[in-house]
Amino acid sequence: MRPAVFIDRDGTINEQRGYVNHISRFVLLPGVGEAISLLNKNNHLVVVASNQSGVAQGYFPVKLVHEIHDLMKQELAEDDAYLDGVYFCPHHPHGLVSEYRKECGCRKPGTGLIERARAELDIDMQRSFVVGDRWVDIDFAHNASLPGILVLTGYGRGDLEYIVPHKRLKPIFVAEDLLRAVTWILQQDSSF
Repeated sequence: MRPAVFIDRDGTINEQRGYVNHISRFVLLPGVGEAISLLNKNNHLVVVASNQSGVAQGYFPVKLVHEIHDLMKQELAEDDAYLDGVYFCPHHPHGLVSEYRKECGCRKPGTGLIERARAELDIDMQRSFVVGDRWVDIDFAHNASLPGILVLTGYGRGDLEYIVPHKRLKPIFVAEDLLRAVTWILQQDSSF
């Protein structure tokens, strides 16, 4: 069994630009390839867990999400980095596209994406983490009994200043970006 790092996509891996409704709007953040490569080299599973409710809202088709994930994998490969799993929720309870309009367990902060990953990958949950740029990622981590790290990319700075102070749940660590979060995770891992 290997530990996993469950990473949010928009704002953590790629620039936060609202809905990524065209492939040209997908831009990796600096240091992301290096961060994921470090996890790969240190025997950690790397799993993307992302809400993509734009599908349910009718802003873009589910096919585009898959195309963006293919591009993400290609760009990461340029840094000798790879993903062990990519899981996303296309649902929203008030969506316009009937096929995706529903309450579900896979929409973060529900834990369905982690449960799917656990069913498909041999994960050491005791040594796993969640990293994201929104407070909902910290809630997601808590619901899965995992430590949650907030990065200050994407919505992170605003969530840290305006949302986190009013919440009971707090991130276990706040990092400038994914690379700094991964460096911290690997330091913790050496203490196991």
